[in-house]
Amino acid sequence: MSASMLAFVLNDGLMKILFIDWSIYQAIFLRGIITIPIMLFFAWKAGHLFINLSSSDWKLILVRSVAEVGAAIFFLSALAHMPLANVTAILQVLPLAVTLGAAIFLRENVTWRRWLAIFIGFVGVIIIVRPGLEGFSIYSISALGAVVCVTIRDLTTSRLSAKAPSIFVALISGIAMTLLGAFMLPTIQWASVTSSHCLILIITAIAIIFGLLFSVMAMRYGDASFVAPFRYTAMLWAIIIGVLLFDDWPDQLTLLGTMIIVASGIYSFHRERLRRHL
Repeated sequence: MSASMLAFVLNDGLMKILFIDWSIYQAIFLRGIITIPIMLFFAWKAGHLFINLSSSDWKLILVRSVAEVGAAIFFLSALAHMPLANVTAILQVLPLAVTLGAAIFLRENVTWRRWLAIFIGFVGVIIIVRPGLEGFSIYSISALGAVVCVTIRDLTTSRLSAKAPSIFVALISGIAMTLLGAFMLPTIQWASVTSSHCLILIITAIAIIFGLLFSVMAMRYGDASFVAPFRYTAMLWAIIIGVLLFDDWPDQLTLLGTMIIVASGIYSFHRERLRRHL
């Protein structure tokens, strides 16, 4: 999960550079042109390119892919207009959102202490988003939309059977995002592609592949209460990459909100581990 977060944040930082010259949909499409053949090769080598899945697995993969596309639209729109650390900080509420979603939709048991942690965590999000203040924008809401979509994605991922290989699931997600970019191309103005753009694209393609694959593997095969807190390493990577690439330092409210979210999330998973050992 830590490696997945590093890969995703590196991809995010480099995509933000591309957004200076390109539309988000051109970037998604061109990145997909590189990632899809690589993922097809990995799936073929693993013998997971042509597989028989149950209808329930296909339904889950379809829902997951739609959620992945929605997350890409919301997240990249926010990323193009907000500092990397701010967008990443809002996404740190994801483990709490997954716990909330599991309680509501999967009927998982959540104690009052974990409900309290979820509430406090969302208070942290409000501090980062700061509605009504100068730092608030429609892109803050867009980042929250990404949280909703990624929550749906992760919940459906956890319901997949063992017969659905991780590389195949990641491949379908990659194809869905590339098709999104292709579908939106007629609505944008195509920008020129330079050699530096190509180099950045290759690095983002490699990063997104490992990010998707490691994320699926972590959610499917890891102990969720142990693995999920490692998502918070994304904030560390975001601060480092944001400073190195854009000289963006998170402000005090962003850091305060992030600390509240992280503390709430770690406490929530600590309570879950205690409950499992009782």
